[in-house]
Amino acid sequence: MMIIETKLDNRFQPLVAHVKDTSNVLDCSGAGIMVIHHDKIVTEQYWGKHAKAPDARPIQEDSQFHVASVRKSYIGFAVAYAVQNRYIVCIDDKVTKYIAIHNTAVYKNMTIRHLLTHTHGLNIKEGKQIREFAAGQSWAYRDINIDLLAEIVEQTTGKTIAQIVSEHVFEPLEFKETGWYDEQNEQLVQVIRKPNNKFWSTSKGTDGDKKNMYVSTRELAYWGYIHLKQGFINGRQVVSEDIIRLATSLQSPSLKNKELPQNGFLWFVKDLPAMKSEIGERVPKGSFQILGYTSVALLVIPKHDLVAVRMFNSFGSTPGYDYLSDIRSFGDTVIACL
Repeated sequence: MMIIETKLDNRFQPLVAHVKDTSNVLDCSGAGIMVIHHDKIVTEQYWGKHAKAPDARPIQEDSQFHVASVRKSYIGFAVAYAVQNRYIVCIDDKVTKYIAIHNTAVYKNMTIRHLLTHTHGLNIKEGKQIREFAAGQSWAYRDINIDLLAEIVEQTTGKTIAQIVSEHVFEPLEFKETGWYDEQNEQLVQVIRKPNNKFWSTSKGTDGDKKNMYVSTRELAYWGYIHLKQGFINGRQVVSEDIIRLATSLQSPSLKNKELPQNGFLWFVKDLPAMKSEIGERVPKGSFQILGYTSVALLVIPKHDLVAVRMFNSFGSTPGYDYLSDIRSFGDTVIACL
């Protein structure tokens, strides 16, 4: 079981104010924030409600937010598990070594590393897979790689994403507020979106490969804390240190354009300065971050022994909201509080 002492620290009030300012700009009904610093919960606040209805449940400790692409950090963990246990021999193996591909020309020279670091070059156009650029030559954020990684994990290990993270993380640490849900329940925060938003899609299935993952603020912070401590929790090695290191270290191939984001196993990692990085300029090298389209963010800063989480329930950005600037500012504000 995860046990972290609470010792609130007013130094992080500017960060709380930053998150509240963002919540006022976004089309959301509630939000949460948690900061863990030097093995203490130093900030934890919730405000708003699960939905816009007057009688909606207030946001609280067990409220679970739809984390959107933050789910990719759990998929990255499962891939790292497969690599560490030699189900996947090497991330520079070609994708076609592990799964059957009909359109082999589109997948030419594409490796698992390319899938993990968004450098694969694949996209979907008019229902067909196309190549935007040669694998390993540039960077683009597309979801097609996530489906392929999930398939590779299941084909090689015989286990689903959910089974792997449950067995190695959720069950040993008694996580009860993290999961994939087919049906609504009172702990799930409603996603606020325009009714006809063509990008929104609900998912069914609890294998861990679908876009239906909900996590509470505190368990997302705990997930970050596990990575911060490289799996050593409450005096024992609960999670493999090798898996954590693999997932959160720089894995991107060398690209000609040095201004593109850098990744580990789907995590964004801070290495050399890059204009298109989603991690704040003041955040030190070695930090890593994962983001979701609901504006959820988890930032881990090993240099300062810190984890910061912000939670919202807005699907996408409102007019005038600069997501890239805001998420960079979030990280820079964390540093300013220290």
